[in-house]
Amino acid sequence: MAVLEALRMALEGLRSHKLRSSLTLLGMVIGVFAIIVSVTAVAVIDVYFKESLQFLGSSTFMITRTPTIQTGPIDRNIRNRPRLTYEQMKRLDDKMQLAVSLSPMEGFHMGSVRYQDRQTPEPNIQLVGSNEYMLGNFSYELDSGRFFTEEDVLYARPICVLGTGIVDALFPNENPLGKRIRMDGQRYEVVGVLKTKGSVFGFSQDNRVFTPITRGFSLYGSHNRNIVISVRVHDSHLVRAAIEEATGRMRVIRKVRPGENNNFEISTNDSMQDIFDAFTSTLAAGGAGIGLIALLAAGIGIMNIMLVSVTERTREIGIRKSVGARRKDIMRQFLLEAFFLCQIGGFLGIILGALAGNSVAFYFDISTAFPIGWAIAAVIMVTAIALIFGGYPAFKAARLSPIDSLRYE
Repeated sequence: MAVLEALRMALEGLRSHKLRSSLTLLGMVIGVFAIIVSVTAVAVIDVYFKESLQFLGSSTFMITRTPTIQTGPIDRNIRNRPRLTYEQMKRLDDKMQLAVSLSPMEGFHMGSVRYQDRQTPEPNIQLVGSNEYMLGNFSYELDSGRFFTEEDVLYARPICVLGTGIVDALFPNENPLGKRIRMDGQRYEVVGVLKTKGSVFGFSQDNRVFTPITRGFSLYGSHNRNIVISVRVHDSHLVRAAIEEATGRMRVIRKVRPGENNNFEISTNDSMQDIFDAFTSTLAAGGAGIGLIALLAAGIGIMNIMLVSVTERTREIGIRKSVGARRKDIMRQFLLEAFFLCQIGGFLGIILGALAGNSVAFYFDISTAFPIGWAIAAVIMVTAIALIFGGYPAFKAARLSPIDSLRYE
């Protein structure tokens, strides 16, 4: 009953000073909001990165000239690396002992695509060259028609496979298979259509025209072109062994001397995710640090308000003590007032922060996230602030002499 009575009096004390309680509450809301909104936004970005990076399968890795993901300025030694060529890929394919499929990818042209009197609305269509293993290596799926064959690549046939973005623009009411499109003045026969792939980091993977890479070389030249190589391991248990073999083979092919660093990069889903994890962890820590500072400021505000409240209610405290209230009853009342202010502010801050942080997900139509760990941490922090910054005013109120309190004007 004593606890319920203290609870009732605490709520009465907060209600009797609505403006003061609201301003104190606002400070706590802002502090928790700053923490939750930052870590929620980072969590949404992290989920998006994880979903986007699935273009590499669990049994696939990439070989590139420079790091696939670069978070800072590129070192001069990396910029000056020799290009990764199609001929090097062919040599690697010949030398690999483990069962793998190698697929190159190279962008040849960016522009519009035409079919009869229709044209894609924006010149943002990319002509990409690859080989017969592209579907499995880059996680694309065929919707209709067929993909390239080994003969198509060998003879550089003028054929193409379209992404859904191009099909929607040029063939809204007809089957594109067998039709001839034009891009950069060149004709290509449509032999297949891919399923929707979506976007990676804001770049649509459906606005692409795929053609045999040898066809691209015949039109745009192959001399010293830099390509990306995807390696798919047929036995997923041998991915690590395949990476080690490919690394050794590429060092020989690219004439890397013993003891020198590789002049190429090998990336997997996990390695790229590790880079993003380090980046997002730094962002989350920075945002949480700013929010913690705001919380400390709010805690100081709560202490100040509670001290003022103790001073204003000195006579009330004296009356309560004169009719039998004990020190712990007085202390419990003021601690509960601080506790309620902090908890209400904390929960409001969590809700508003989660909504604001997920506005990024709503805007870009990506998966939402909720940082449950940080929400629990925020509740613990506001509870600690209530005990620390509300404890001294409560202790001061509990130590007031009832005689001196009754004389206070």
